Amino acid sequence: MKRILKIRKSPTDSDGDFYFKIKTILGFKPRNLEYYKKAFIHSSLNLKDEEGKAINYERLEFLGDSVLGTIISNYLFEKAPEGDEGYLTKMRSKIVSREHLNELGKELNLISFFQSKTQFSNFGENIHGNLFEAFIGAIFIDRGFSYCHRFIERRIIEPYVDIDRLEGKIISYKSLLIEWCQKKKKHFKFNSYEDTGNEETKHFAVKLYIENKLVAKSRATSKKKAEEIASKRAYFALQNHIDRS
Repeated sequence: MKRILKIRKSPTDSDGDFYFKIKTILGFKPRNLEYYKKAFIHSSLNLKDEEGKAINYERLEFLGDSVLGTIISNYLFEKAPEGDEGYLTKMRSKIVSREHLNELGKELNLISFFQSKTQFSNFGENIHGNLFEAFIGAIFIDRGFSYCHRFIERRIIEPYVDIDRLEGKIISYKSLLIEWCQKKKKHFKFNSYEDTGNEETKHFAVKLYIENKLVAKSRATSKKKAEEIASKRAYFALQNHIDRS
């Protein structure tokens, strides 16, 4: 009898544990756990519902991205009445930058719920931000806009959004460096090449030249990331010249 009860009880225990963890992250009670479970399912599992529709986090990620952008836009609209469209767009980009969303996903340890057939080492840093957006999408469907707003205000706006500080925050070192080179009429070049070595995960190496002089180099799991890292290193190497211009 004990063995039968144990078998029957396990699924409930599993859901109960998941419910408690999600409730702790949310700060309020979830209604339908299925939305939150779906927010952590990768397409590699090839799951389908009864109607044959794919079950994965991608659609929730799309929705979460839109909801997050709307709530942050509304916040900036109210808190920065003097800001024009360009200013508001730039500030929103700083708040919902991929780097910041990745940090938020890591902070909440959303990856601990992630289900995939693909090895985690094959995913880049952006998986953390993707899951965070999917999680917001799940909140929106489960509890509606007001609860979603409450979560974003508590997890993003209150601890991280300081308009004065954000005004000086650099979103992309690569864009900043390119803009400076163009302004000063300096020739620049990113020399990128695949550099896997003995590792299973593909890597890219980048060398950044300005006026045919090697200024910085880097290595990362994507060409885009490697160029951004090299640009950041170049910025700090040339910071006195760039900030003065």
